[in-house]
Amino acid sequence: MANFPASANTDQRTRVKAPAWNYCDQMTERANLAAIDIGTSSVHLAIARPVEGTKPEILLREKLPVRLGSGASDMKALDPAAVDRALAALKNFGTLADAHDADIHAVATSAVREAEDSQDFITRAWDEAGIDIAVISGPEEARLIHLGVLGAVPLARTRHLVIDIGGGSTEFIVGHDIEPKLMRSLKIGHVRTSNRFFPDGIITSEAVDECRVFLLSFLVRVASEAGLYSFDRVVGSSGTFETMAEVARELRSDDHSDNSGAVTREEFDAALAVILAARTPHERSEISGIDPQRADTIVAGALIVEAIMTTFGVDEFTVSPDALREGLILDRLNQDETDRSGLHHLSAIRASSVRDVVERHGETIAAAHQATDIAMQIFDSTIDQHGLGDYERDVLEAAAMLHNIGRFVGHSAHHRHSYYLIRNTDHLAGFHEQERELIALVARYHRKSAPKSSHTGYGALNDADRRRVSVLAGILRIGIALDRTGQSAVSKVAVKVKANTIVLSVHGADIDLEVFSADQRKSLLEGALRTPIVIDRA
Repeated sequence: MANFPASANTDQRTRVKAPAWNYCDQMTERANLAAIDIGTSSVHLAIARPVEGTKPEILLREKLPVRLGSGASDMKALDPAAVDRALAALKNFGTLADAHDADIHAVATSAVREAEDSQDFITRAWDEAGIDIAVISGPEEARLIHLGVLGAVPLARTRHLVIDIGGGSTEFIVGHDIEPKLMRSLKIGHVRTSNRFFPDGIITSEAVDECRVFLLSFLVRVASEAGLYSFDRVVGSSGTFETMAEVARELRSDDHSDNSGAVTREEFDAALAVILAARTPHERSEISGIDPQRADTIVAGALIVEAIMTTFGVDEFTVSPDALREGLILDRLNQDETDRSGLHHLSAIRASSVRDVVERHGETIAAAHQATDIAMQIFDSTIDQHGLGDYERDVLEAAAMLHNIGRFVGHSAHHRHSYYLIRNTDHLAGFHEQERELIALVARYHRKSAPKSSHTGYGALNDADRRRVSVLAGILRIGIALDRTGQSAVSKVAVKVKANTIVLSVHGADIDLEVFSADQRKSLLEGALRTPIVIDRA
């Protein structure tokens, strides 16, 4: 979900019924899905038709180059002209999605997540194109790429390394069977590296040598981490890998393999030599297999592949035609209702990752389950008062399960530690950046002071998201209080509204302490809803 201006009416959007990227929604009335990947270099679209029992049928793929990202290191600002091009692409893709009766799910990666002015772009995308953009983290990007590749390349029952080279970042995933064991995202990409070493696409021998040294030093750490896991297959998923495979194919004496076949190190080196012999983008655009739109950045991309093959000890790689956008489609369709150990609403991937983070920090699912269950009862029973939906319900449930993980650092101020751990863990999969921020803030305000505009994180929110945090944290405080003894004494909470007062009738035996504690902690929710709350025994 984008961080919408306070004036945005999320209940009256024309393209989606609720904020996008809600994994738990049931399929809407539209039959097809459209995935949009807003990258540093290009904006990609894939439209798919779900097919029961097999992978979705891709109806349309489109790509428009926009070059959103700029800069040789941190991409702190989006280029205004590129923003206009990206918005034009989004409008075009929105029209295509409507023509195919497809719900849109759009994500933004490296350039947008690094830019300090990203919110302006996100807001304009909604206002001008009607598209809700979710900014995703590097690890989440890696997870979706891995899922897309698994749908295209037979990697089940193998140990594999998947690499995706984007314009601003490169993602690495080591997988065993279908499970990712290691996911890393590095700030090296073909656009970023080109800006640093090959301005305007012009190359020199000295610049090539400097780039090689830089990339090798940059990759050492992740290669060392990957070395802790074995893998026997390497798959590349990006335009860079596709281009190198195509150039290698053109250089082969036979013509029996296509660009999805394996490319050996010898074949890659031959293709790289041809590319490095062409000093200018114009010369490289004449090489068979190179798209002229990639001619200025292919040197950087090829050198990244070379550095990866060297540091990771790769002898050959296979190219996957599918990546992030196909992974986004598959992820959206994954509505597996398997056991979630008490996480009764979250989708399978979210529930699994929440459970993993809880256990990694010395907590148990059972310890948080009672407070979470009570909080969800209150949320569901007061929907007419708070007006929130499934998006916020997911945020509340995740925050309720995670609110105590800060005790892993220390009990004192553990609510602040919880905020930090939630924001910085690499293991909370299935949530985009804005959701993680809201989850962390709700967990942070489960105790102690109420939210203040001077607080880190909360102060940066717009009015709509501030209200979300206050309402959800207020509900969570009452849920925690109603399990004050940790004995699951409360069996049910019934909610009624009488004369503009919310009455919580608490069922259970020996619950005087719980009722007293909840009454002491109701003020945050009362203020957020602007409604008095009465808590009594049933």
